Amino acid sequence: MTDSAEKNRKSLTTSEITAVAHLYRGEVYRSTIWRTRLDTTTNWAVVTLGVALSISFASPDASPIPLVLVGVLIVFFLMQEARRYRYFNVWRARCRWMETHFYAPMLDDGDLHLEENWQKTLANDYLNPRYHVPMMTAIGRRIRRNYLWILMIQSLAYAGKLAVHPTPVQSLDQAFQRADVGPLPGEIVVGIGLTYVFTWIGIAIWSRNDDNRRAQLRKTDSSMG
Repeated sequence: MTDSAEKNRKSLTTSEITAVAHLYRGEVYRSTIWRTRLDTTTNWAVVTLGVALSISFASPDASPIPLVLVGVLIVFFLMQEARRYRYFNVWRARCRWMETHFYAPMLDDGDLHLEENWQKTLANDYLNPRYHVPMMTAIGRRIRRNYLWILMIQSLAYAGKLAVHPTPVQSLDQAFQRADVGPLPGEIVVGIGLTYVFTWIGIAIWSRNDDNRRAQLRKTDSSMG
C-alpha cells in the first residue's frame, strides 16, 4: 500500500474488523488470567496474616513476634503482585485502547477514525512490547487497592497485642519491654515498624500523585498505562 493510499484510508475491511474482534477477545482473556493471579497473591497475604494473628492471640503469653515476621511475607507477596500487575496492565491497557478507539467510535457514529492513527499506537505496542508502568508505580497501586488495609490490620494487631497481653499495659516503657526481640530493644523494633508502615504509605501517596500527573500530561498520545 502506497503512502498516499495509507493516508487516505479511513476504513477497515470486514476480514480486518473480524481479526480485531478476535484480537480483543484474546486480550480480554489474557487480562482475566492475570487479574486472577493478582487475587491469588492477595489471598496469600491475607491467609498468612490470619495465621500470624491466630498464633499471637492464641493465649495471653503468646509472643507478638509472628506479627513482625509476617511483615516479611507480606512484602514478598506485594512485590510478586506488583510484578504481576505490570503484566496485567499491558493486557488491560490494550483492551481499553481498542474499546475507546475501535468499539466506541463504531457504536457511536459508525466511523473508526483511522485518520487519528490510533491503530499505529496499538501496532507499535505489539511490535515493541514493554511495561506501561514502572515497578514503583505498580507497587503503589497495589498498596492503595489492597495492601494498605492488610498493613493497617497487621500494625493494629501488633499494637493491640502489646497493649493487652499478658495484662493491660501500664506505661510506655512496659510496652517497649514487651516489644523486645532478642538483643534488639523494643524502641528499635517499634521504630523499624513505624518506618515500615510509613514507607508503604509514602509510596502509595507518591504513586497516586504520579498517576494524577500522568493523567494530566496525557493528551492525544497513548493512554496505555
